[in-house]
Amino acid sequence: MNEYVDRYGPERVWAAIVIAVVAVVAALVAIFPQRVGVDVLWQYFWGPVVADANGMNCVAWAGGEQLSCSVAGPDSGPTASPGYTAISYAGYIPTLLLLLTGFIFVIDRLDIDRYRAGFWGLFPFMLFGGAFRAVEDANVAVNEATGDAALSLPWQALIISPFIYVTVAFIALCAVVIAVWLDRRGIVSRYEYPLAGMGTALLLGSIAILASWAAVGGHGFYPSFAVVTLGLASAITAAVWLAIQRFAPELNAGTRKMGIAVLWAHSVDGVANVLGLDWATAFGLPTNLVPKHPINAAVQRYTGELLPQSIEATTGDTWPFLLLKVGAAVFIIWAFNDEVFEESPRFTILLMLTVVAVGLGPGTRDMLRATFGV
Repeated sequence: MNEYVDRYGPERVWAAIVIAVVAVVAALVAIFPQRVGVDVLWQYFWGPVVADANGMNCVAWAGGEQLSCSVAGPDSGPTASPGYTAISYAGYIPTLLLLLTGFIFVIDRLDIDRYRAGFWGLFPFMLFGGAFRAVEDANVAVNEATGDAALSLPWQALIISPFIYVTVAFIALCAVVIAVWLDRRGIVSRYEYPLAGMGTALLLGSIAILASWAAVGGHGFYPSFAVVTLGLASAITAAVWLAIQRFAPELNAGTRKMGIAVLWAHSVDGVANVLGLDWATAFGLPTNLVPKHPINAAVQRYTGELLPQSIEATTGDTWPFLLLKVGAAVFIIWAFNDEVFEESPRFTILLMLTVVAVGLGPGTRDMLRATFGV
């Protein structure tokens, strides 16, 4: 592989790999339409998106039609539910790494040197991604309430996980190009300022749309959910960060203050999950949220099986997920040391942004959909 990279250049090798992967998948679908097209791609990748877009708990492939499982009956083809599976993760993670590599080539072309400043400039986009995803939840709620929604498939898929990660990444990349252009034209003093401004504007716009649609299809407005989520997540972040600074300051030698963002992002995700899955009704919501990720569901299931009923009734069964998220954040802070940043600063910053996105995106989405009752 190194020989081909040296001969043709990394960008051409990357493009060849992308084309080859697309061609192989297309060929397999053409040769094995049922085995590959339906039993794999539809069941694990597109079917969950269809179910999520239509607010279904389960969708079935019935002779070429995509119907609710209750309508299709037991003799239909494969079924799919909203959320991820181990198989879908196995497909999404390599795809994500491939896309990250492509973004690195664009960043290289832009010749950006203030990487850490770019991290903070892009931070509002991580919040925007979660809010944008909650807009789709509101879209489904409007459809259920009125029978008429603003978005429908296939465009609706662009703001449903996992496609929304690509959508937000593309928007952020366009914003980076604009911000760098403004910087080099002397219109702004530093590119991260307009970059953060664009991300903040998108975040506020998404929340405005969410609030408007939630007023039509939502179950109510519960601001205390957001206040408690952000308050607890911030308190946990402060406590863990101060403990690291006092007892193991070498852990954050590489990430520095970016470690705070990592801790906060995953604390928001952990707290939003615990409150949403176990205590949403305590905030006034009609029902608790339902886990849509295999890890959340597994933690809830095994905790419920292991804890005595008397204890579970008091503590709930999702609190270990918060511990898992905080522990994972601390591990990431430790893993991204000085050597990692020195060897490949651009790729490392993109990985850091990805780490924040996979925590803050789902966490913000769960917090906002509970807050706006969608």
